Amino acid sequence: MKHEEAFYIGYVTKTRGLKGEVQVFFEFDEYEQLDFDVVFADMNGKLVPYFVASAKLQANKTGYFNFDDVDHIDKAQSLLKKKLYLPVAQMPERDEDEFFYTDLKGFMAVDETLGELGEIIAVNEYPQQFVATVLHQETEILFPLNEDFIIEIDDEEKILTLDLPEGLLDIYLEK
Repeated sequence: MKHEEAFYIGYVTKTRGLKGEVQVFFEFDEYEQLDFDVVFADMNGKLVPYFVASAKLQANKTGYFNFDDVDHIDKAQSLLKKKLYLPVAQMPERDEDEFFYTDLKGFMAVDETLGELGEIIAVNEYPQQFVATVLHQETEILFPLNEDFIIEIDDEEKILTLDLPEGLLDIYLEK
């Protein structure tokens, strides 16, 4: 399986016990709706299948997984910090009018004052907010995505128009 054929669901945070169980932190919001027959771990750029023997989902965006052939803590160590994926065909369908901040990846970010900032290359969720990453003049800049800063989202043209607070990007742009 190739990365284009899969979607990211989360990563392995730690091992649990001696029998190869691992804890997974989900960055995919609707993780309760996912089917966990097999997950794919990114091992040095290749997606390697791991067949799920058991999965116990928790309410705090985590789950405990046992995989076939991973029956000891030593075998589970190689999975630590590895990103996990599922086939795109298993992604839950959502209503046409549903829009998430993570959908902004690939949009062009335009600030009303500074003009074109660049393409949004990543959207990360932190406990308090979503943060977009843009490559601007060969420098990665980050800014929060919230309703106070967003002027318009043009879904057709894939343009995000912003009014970022004065000075927010200065720490990235001053050389």
